[in-house]
Amino acid sequence: MAANTRGRAPGSARARILVVGGGYVGLYTALRLQKKLKPELRHGSVEIMVITPDPYMTYQPFLPEAAAGSISPRHVVVPLRRVLDGCKVVIGEAQSIDHAKRTATVATLATEEEGTGSVEIPYDELVLAPGSISRTLPVPGLADYGIGFKTVEEAIGLRNHVIEQMDIASSTRDPAVRDAALTFVFVGGGYAGVEALGELEDMARYASRYYHNVKPDDMKWILVEASNRILPEVGEEMGRYTVRELRRRNIDVRLETRLDSCQDRVAVLDDGSRFPTRTVVWTAGVKPHPVLAATDLPRNGRGRLKCTAKLALDDTTHAWAAGDAAAVPDITADAPGTECAPNAQHAVRQARVLADNVVASLRGRPLTDYAHKYAGSVASLGLHKGVAHVYGRKMKGYPAWFMHRVYHLSRVPTFNRKARVLAEWTLSGLFKREIVSLGSLEHPRAEFELAAGGERPKESS
Repeated sequence: MAANTRGRAPGSARARILVVGGGYVGLYTALRLQKKLKPELRHGSVEIMVITPDPYMTYQPFLPEAAAGSISPRHVVVPLRRVLDGCKVVIGEAQSIDHAKRTATVATLATEEEGTGSVEIPYDELVLAPGSISRTLPVPGLADYGIGFKTVEEAIGLRNHVIEQMDIASSTRDPAVRDAALTFVFVGGGYAGVEALGELEDMARYASRYYHNVKPDDMKWILVEASNRILPEVGEEMGRYTVRELRRRNIDVRLETRLDSCQDRVAVLDDGSRFPTRTVVWTAGVKPHPVLAATDLPRNGRGRLKCTAKLALDDTTHAWAAGDAAAVPDITADAPGTECAPNAQHAVRQARVLADNVVASLRGRPLTDYAHKYAGSVASLGLHKGVAHVYGRKMKGYPAWFMHRVYHLSRVPTFNRKARVLAEWTLSGLFKREIVSLGSLEHPRAEFELAAGGERPKESS
């Protein structure tokens, strides 16, 4: 790809690199760009702008531990303005992109307040990394009662919800209400579902010792998976071990089973089972961000952006992508046509190559291919429990759990976050777990509204 010869964004004396998304790829790409382009940034010939809906990047592998109370929620997020001090961070949502005109239509907090709806932002180089969203199905009742597990807000909301259900069960005299409160259904046997279930079951089992009439055996934990295995990333053997480990903890693992309905707080499975429940957690995969469909950029049959091994968009100049949004060819795979898996391991490494190629493109230098052979996977199943399949070696139990922590501690961005997470892990090993529900955070004005003569907001969960 040649250097950018188009000129500058209209009305600007500098080349603008627009990064859409503040997740793994967005953060790491912008971080490396501001490091590599220091001379250009200092002289004002280049501007890096990051468009992101949140002012922070969420390190998603730590969400299960945040939900279980092992890590403080504020330590699983990285403040973008602090680490990207050489970039212009704009809090907003990209609604569409017209690459032919080199403009992105963005809705920001300011445009909402002004009533203008959106603003057009011109650019010279585009890095498209909006990530993915939860893939839902038209299951009756899912929109009303389902709980996601993709953001830090959802993780903490789920933690509060689980503890509140234990409070309900301990104080009700109605056995039907008690059974529904203590039944937890998780849909999806991938990383998010298994790790969230494992950590929350572990937390609830510990918390039950502080309830005089709630025992661990009173709770029903159900994992529903449509395929015939869970955690396919760790291999078939470790997947089978995970099923055995979960079942040993009295967790009901239902393979080759689907959720048909969860209307009226009853989870109905396609094997005929019915479970009255107040908790349905949906982690059944992800799909490309909707903004990809609102662009004139090439996509494959699954809606992901067609990329070359250099992380440039296929047959498109001045446009780049990586991570969940991109279909990147895996040139290290034996089978032709294989794509890199949309996971954090690839995303972090792709961001480094992508940033280097953007810099090389601006300076008229040759680009490099992205090549990384998949190292393996690790997964936590709760405190001191885990599975791993790394470089052909299989581990389980405490060694796998320890490797899970070491690996993700090494990958969480910034030394600040590494130190804080390590400190919290150390303190949690010395003291007891926190089992406090802060559900009132979801309605911070409730007490004042009540004092002012209003009504408390009704419980939506």
